[in-house]
Amino acid sequence: MYNHEPAGYDCPFCREDPALATRPMEVLHRYERVTVRLNPKWWPNNPGAALVVPHDHFENVYDLPPELGTPLQRAIRDTALALKTAFDCPGVSTRQHNEPAGNQDVWHYHVHVFPRFVDDRLYGSLGDWVDADRMRRYADRMRAAWPRS
Repeated sequence: MYNHEPAGYDCPFCREDPALATRPMEVLHRYERVTVRLNPKWWPNNPGAALVVPHDHFENVYDLPPELGTPLQRAIRDTALALKTAFDCPGVSTRQHNEPAGNQDVWHYHVHVFPRFVDDRLYGSLGDWVDADRMRRYADRMRAAWPRS
């Protein structure tokens, strides 16, 4: 009822072959039902943003089964803690988009987790694609800082 995914959509999170990806997405941590990836698009003052993505394809928040809430929240919390440890950021923001009017542009539910800094102007800036070497360095730092639970 609240779905906008076009017919034949090639979901970047569901692709069987990572070599077909248009942008690299470093995996930070895998859980049983959720994976955390480094976002290949960063905002100028918030490098190292991550994406928390369920393994199963759900287009948006309206489609999510309630039992996925706890696995998603655990991954979001761990991502926030890793960001704080790896980059010494004084804050973290999360955001999630639904439908075109809500700025959703990837038709697979995911949550953005951003490192935040004083006066970083996250919501007034535009993101840009990051090169693979820089992504790898940030991913290594985050993986090393991942909470042990």
